[in-house]
Amino acid sequence: MAAGGDSEDVLRVRRGFEVPARELHWRFSRASGPGGQGVNTTDSRVELSFDVARSPSVPDDLRERALTRLGNRLVDGVLTVVAAETRSQLRNREAARERLVERLREATAAEPRARRPTRPTAGSKRRRLDAKTRRGAVKKLRGRPDE
Repeated sequence: MAAGGDSEDVLRVRRGFEVPARELHWRFSRASGPGGQGVNTTDSRVELSFDVARSPSVPDDLRERALTRLGNRLVDGVLTVVAAETRSQLRNREAARERLVERLREATAAEPRARRPTRPTAGSKRRRLDAKTRRGAVKKLRGRPDE
């Protein structure tokens, strides 16, 4: 489960939605890529999982929204993020934590307000028609002269 000694024992997603460390599941494995002598012995790749569907810390209205928006990223209601960019397990843990919070924020964000349609002003209509008239006059001058 959660490794001891974390600097943060709670992930703050938004007001009214915090994830306690005990609900996070960490897995560590060897990362591919450069790392020198330590690459074969250090478990620096980090997987951080959070059970969105069954967590008691997710408010019901946000859970519904998150499950809908994260549908293709969830496996049995569990969201997993991976970090393996750096050689340091500690920095990868921080990156995974930030990535999880960002994904949850995006998934639980409120819908944008609907756009209220507006109508063009009388002045803008007049300017548009004046511009069309001027453009037509310029094009008419390109024709053959009348005899």
